[in-house]
Amino acid sequence: MSAAAGMPLWAALLVSVLLLLGAGITLVGALGLLRFKSFYERVHAPTLGASLGTIGTVLASIVFFTVLQTRLAIHEVLIFVFVTLTTPVTLMLLTRSALYRDRTEGKTSVPKMSEKREP
Repeated sequence: MSAAAGMPLWAALLVSVLLLLGAGITLVGALGLLRFKSFYERVHAPTLGASLGTIGTVLASIVFFTVLQTRLAIHEVLIFVFVTLTTPVTLMLLTRSALYRDRTEGKTSVPKMSEKREP
């Protein structure tokens, strides 16, 4: 028998809704990966989906373990912080490396590097 069998109905419904919300947002981000045409458009949707989808999943986990353990369980916040900090950094690094590659190959579809202006 599972320990979650004794969970109140309101908590089970809240956890279910939060998990479905987080999974749905992540799915929309993953579908954006398929829908968009260029790399620069494609890289944006999954990172937003991962960051925003994590919020629903983490909140569901916090509610679930807080109700089961009858104490506030907030260690999941660390997961949220790490995902929230690392996902945009990864987006920037991937985009900058692709932009550098495209500029060195002479592709005209990317903006040219701006000249440095001295004050």
